[in-house]
Amino acid sequence: MPYYSFDLVVGDEFKNQGGLILENIEVAADRAEQLAIELSVVRPDLKSNGCSVRVTSADSTEIYRTPLDPIPSWIKVRT
Repeated sequence: MPYYSFDLVVGDEFKNQGGLILENIEVAADRAEQLAIELSVVRPDLKSNGCSVRVTSADSTEIYRTPLDPIPSWIKVRT
């Protein structure tokens, strides 16, 4: 089974959030989305900064990325 690393992307910075041995990229993508949700709850300030979680393979190739805030602030309806 392949090893995947997860990073919090803040601007041009990549902050390591750990790694896991998982069955495939679909499972890694699901885990990245869960991590993005968890981070957005714990650190809501990151959502408005365009931060994301990326997944890299064992050879450090980025294979998936998901934003902490899936709806950009410029699209949200203001009330």
